[in-house]
Amino acid sequence: MSRIRPRLVVLGLDGLPLSLSLRLGRRLPNLARLLPDARAIRAELPELSPVNWSSFFTAAGPEEHGVYGFTVLDPKRYTLRIANFRDVRVPTIFDALGGRGLVSRVLNLPNMAPAKPLRGMLVAGFVAESLAAAVYPPFLAGPLAAAGYRVEHDTTRGASDPGYLMDQLRLSLAARRAALDLLWPDLAWDLFVCVLTETDRLFHFLYPAVADEGHALHGDCLELLAEWDRQLGGVLDRYDALPEPKRLVALADHGFCGLGTELDLNHVLQRAGFLRLDRPPRDEWDAGCIGRKAWAFAMDPGRIYLHRRDHYARGCVTPAEAPGLLADLRELLEGLTWEGGKVMEQVLTGRELYGEHAAGDVPDLVCTPRPGVDLKARFDRTEPFGYFGRGGMHTAGDAFFMDTGGDAGVARVRDVGRLALEHFSSGLVT
Repeated sequence: MSRIRPRLVVLGLDGLPLSLSLRLGRRLPNLARLLPDARAIRAELPELSPVNWSSFFTAAGPEEHGVYGFTVLDPKRYTLRIANFRDVRVPTIFDALGGRGLVSRVLNLPNMAPAKPLRGMLVAGFVAESLAAAVYPPFLAGPLAAAGYRVEHDTTRGASDPGYLMDQLRLSLAARRAALDLLWPDLAWDLFVCVLTETDRLFHFLYPAVADEGHALHGDCLELLAEWDRQLGGVLDRYDALPEPKRLVALADHGFCGLGTELDLNHVLQRAGFLRLDRPPRDEWDAGCIGRKAWAFAMDPGRIYLHRRDHYARGCVTPAEAPGLLADLRELLEGLTWEGGKVMEQVLTGRELYGEHAAGDVPDLVCTPRPGVDLKARFDRTEPFGYFGRGGMHTAGDAFFMDTGGDAGVARVRDVGRLALEHFSSGLVT
């Protein structure tokens, strides 16, 4: 008896909306190869990369894996840090498959650093403190460093220097190719996951240029996307060369659309009297200014937390006060308008969205804005609305998905992780 490898390849197309893909497919031949089987799914809420990629690689929602945003607040010191793999509270699909003797190779999957052992190989994606912290086994750091691999290239000048941004994204694509050449060829794996994050980075700054054929930078963006498409084609050609049985799945972690304005929810809460500061903020991330008389504060992108006495060192909200405050906050947020229309598509309580027994630092309210209004949670903004150089924003809907094996009831990102587990549930031995 010998084991058959019904290989599964999962291709992550970070931030790619289906609606835009259908247009770009006329110019990008490898993307067009995916379109006949493509449809839209929804992101987990909040519609952020760490939330959704964690939902994929755990086959669970935020209420189980415990990641609700990019940032985590220390309730005693009021310091913010970036969420990472240590915040994930449940095993991964790679753990489950490894327990069954199956091998995974994982390239550029966000929120998997610091890397932990798994049966296979891992090059984690954003956010990793160093290449050494992103890889398992550790020996991978040597050949990747020799190839000039970086987990994330510099996009800090994206708003002011589009040419620099696109040059950095080209370097990023070259790095992914080098890593793919290292991890793929021996075929000693059952599951291969490869995530291309360059679309997300491009769309954050230049979505209008991508979407509008009349934009001055449209041609430059298409040239970059043509390089991205060639990288995509390299993965698809390798997949086509695999022996049967095999299956290809591609997904985005969220959709994207053009950004009209940012709305800072902490400024809204402060103006309405819910957020009070003990001192002026030192910068936009200075949560230490949250005062003892603050009833609520916001965290990225649309998470609202009551400043509860039983959880925060300076908290003042009692259990008896919480229901009334939540009702008042919900009324405030649902009543916000911009350019004659409501800002929010929905405002849900954490209980409504995640259930009674959700894990981790569960938001009291989660806001989903209408397309075009990007929610922020800063501490130093002087006006509620503003434009700060970014041209695109995440959406909960319109996330790209395709599956050569049939969609198996996939409706949101966590379901793709379940699909991966189910794919390997039979036919492993002959």
